Amino acid sequence: MEAVSTSVSIALWIAFWVVVGVALFVDLAVLNKHHGHVSIKEAAVMVCAWVSLALLFGGAIWLFEGPQHALEFYTGYVLEYSLSIDNMFVFIMIFSYFTVPPALQPKVLLWGILGAVAMRFIFIFLGVQLISAFAWMIYVFGALLIFTAAKMLLQKDDEQMDPGNSWVLRIFKKIMPIKTDYHGENFFIQEAGKWFATPLFAALLVIEMSDVIFAVDSIPAVLGITRDTFLVYSSNIFAIIGLRSLYFLLSGMAGKSPYLKYGISVILFFVGVKMLLSHAVKIPVPLSLGIIVCILALSIAASKLFPPKTAN
Repeated sequence: MEAVSTSVSIALWIAFWVVVGVALFVDLAVLNKHHGHVSIKEAAVMVCAWVSLALLFGGAIWLFEGPQHALEFYTGYVLEYSLSIDNMFVFIMIFSYFTVPPALQPKVLLWGILGAVAMRFIFIFLGVQLISAFAWMIYVFGALLIFTAAKMLLQKDDEQMDPGNSWVLRIFKKIMPIKTDYHGENFFIQEAGKWFATPLFAALLVIEMSDVIFAVDSIPAVLGITRDTFLVYSSNIFAIIGLRSLYFLLSGMAGKSPYLKYGISVILFFVGVKMLLSHAVKIPVPLSLGIIVCILALSIAASKLFPPKTAN
């Protein structure tokens, strides 16, 4: 059993939070100027900026903590970022269902990302502690990833998530009524002394719950690469903080990579098998990184070279 590592210095934790805080501020300032109307070219530039920032931070880890930690960070980042792509298509569907105006989408995404930053820390801490305390949990996580991969492969288009039928939305409606019309950027309004939630908050609530569901898959996947709390969390957060730019890029390219979900399911299957065999077979981190990148590249290339007839 690989021991849980806590060797990363406090200085690196501080540097991480400073970089994330500044990056989120810049992202907020840049995207808010566009009022939700971001071209594919602009979104692509911002996505490249976020990826470059993660690469530079990985370089800092390499410099101060060594190549092994840096490779684990890069692998976790690529894995989490690839899984986030599938999450973004769910966000597109949620915004479409609630007819969220483009000008209001950045605000929902911002609060969704801030919520994800907090929730991922809790999930990652619990996941690391579970694996540390109970060695057999690694097999549970591995089996969960393989099950998710199979479910994703076999899922039909008409079986996708129905945002309006979300259980969290049904429970919330029993607590507070939801208006059918938007009121600017307000999540809540008061009319005749009674409080109402707006469709903007309903969309945020469903997005937060969808991220919880995705975290159940993505965090065990990253734990299959490294058990270091800092590396798992930092790779997760660097993938998450760039999701607003990734959303605008993918919303403009929706349907252009129809085989991407199959590539993501194969990645989940690979990491699940890796976790199940972790006590008998040790797959080097560089090899894991290469396999994940190759699967992503092949799925994107196949979408371009052999597009299905039904894809638009």
